[in-house]
Amino acid sequence: MPTIDLTRRADEAELEYKAVLSEVPLESESTRYTGVIYSLTTSSMHGTYIDFPGHIKETDNGLYAHNFPHEELYRVPASVIHLDRDRGPGSGAELEHAFGGVPRTPVLVINGLGARDETELPKRIVYLDHSALDWIIASGVRYLISDIYESQALHGVFLKLFRAGITAICCPANLAAVTAREAKITCLFLPLQGVTQLPCRLIAEF
Repeated sequence: MPTIDLTRRADEAELEYKAVLSEVPLESESTRYTGVIYSLTTSSMHGTYIDFPGHIKETDNGLYAHNFPHEELYRVPASVIHLDRDRGPGSGAELEHAFGGVPRTPVLVINGLGARDETELPKRIVYLDHSALDWIIASGVRYLISDIYESQALHGVFLKLFRAGITAICCPANLAAVTAREAKITCLFLPLQGVTQLPCRLIAEF
């Protein structure tokens, strides 16, 4: 089963990332070596990241990185939709046509940009319109992985998704490489106390 890493590399992300290296000499009667330790400074939106509903204060549902059940995003069935847009909104009708029906999996993957990287286009020039959000919510998915979300006008995509209890995974890479209609998704992250948004590692198998 092919495995694709859908994680955007940290050094490719737009937000500042800093790793400061420290060397720690360690010695005993039987050994001597130098340990390497890193002090990391980053943003919760650095690279590929997961957004729980509590990322918006008004939609906080008590789900955080530290209490999230890891099995919820370990090799979970996902439906995959490809749109290949370079501008404008993706609609519910377009999503249903591209998929050939309505997904019935816990995870939905939307590759709105085709093989383009999101950095190749003006920010938020391709987005999900309200009919797309209604369609996604009605399908019953719990997790949305997409390279398109909000518009330049900020028309409330995340607010609507979070109110429906849908967790979003943002800024993925290589979605066009997931050529199967269905895949298994794994998303891993540190169980940080009280955090509702943080970088993650995203893997697809198909």
